[in-house]
Amino acid sequence: MRAPVGHGDPAGGFVSPAGGPGSESALSAVPAAGANRGRFAGGVVKFFHGPMDCGKSTLALQLHYNHSRQGRSGLLLTRLDRSGPARISSRIGISRSAVEVADNDDIVDLVRSEWATGRRVDYLIVDEAQFFTADQVDQLAVLADDFQVDVFAFGIATDFRGRLFPGSARLFEVADEVSPLQVEVLCWCGRIGRFNGRVVNGRIVREGATVLVADTGGSPPDAGTVRYQVLCRVHHRSGELGPVAGDAPHNPIGARPNPASGGPAPSIRAADGDTQPLDWAAEPAD
Repeated sequence: MRAPVGHGDPAGGFVSPAGGPGSESALSAVPAAGANRGRFAGGVVKFFHGPMDCGKSTLALQLHYNHSRQGRSGLLLTRLDRSGPARISSRIGISRSAVEVADNDDIVDLVRSEWATGRRVDYLIVDEAQFFTADQVDQLAVLADDFQVDVFAFGIATDFRGRLFPGSARLFEVADEVSPLQVEVLCWCGRIGRFNGRVVNGRIVREGATVLVADTGGSPPDAGTVRYQVLCRVHHRSGELGPVAGDAPHNPIGARPNPASGGPAPSIRAADGDTQPLDWAAEPAD
């Protein structure tokens, strides 16, 4: 077998044929066999993204539960949660208290302050990650790399114009893993909805502040408030928001008809403001 060009030094590094560990040879960056390979014990940064209503906060709380029941200690962070106070809240009715992070907060300092009280922080659950600054996302990476803290971030990728939020953009750049949530949210037409349209006075708008927390519970399109609606690309571009009250019965693709009227199934409003279609086949026949 042909001998390697270089040889390992006593410290486990690589010594080039030129003789010294400090050689400028391109091969000098290659570690010798067995030299600390696979020994990195840093944390990971994972980013889970999707449009409204796809279950981001539900998954965040599920991950928190799974890790905490194995004896790990986590810290929950959020920004501008729709429920008001600093909480991570899911539309299915579960929630947990969280730390509200402001633009000028340093997340590394925040975690260090927890350690100063004697509390372990093994992982972070970061909800509404799109609202975090790019610098704060870099701080999450520092906690993972230098302090072995696992980071699980959840957020919307794009704003109401279809452009990346700064926090989400930075997470796409630095996260170890980026995963779209697999729960498909549908546009009113039945296509997959990927865009979060901002609706003001019944019309979709394309200008304004990037961050504007408003109703996401499905208010009627003529409401005199700001709200958001998940749309497919076609209807985000066209601005069509679907049928309104008083229109002729309309069946979006895949909607279950109302057996009494032939129209679409009625909706029930959950306690957390979500709108859920009734499934006529869900209840067993008497």
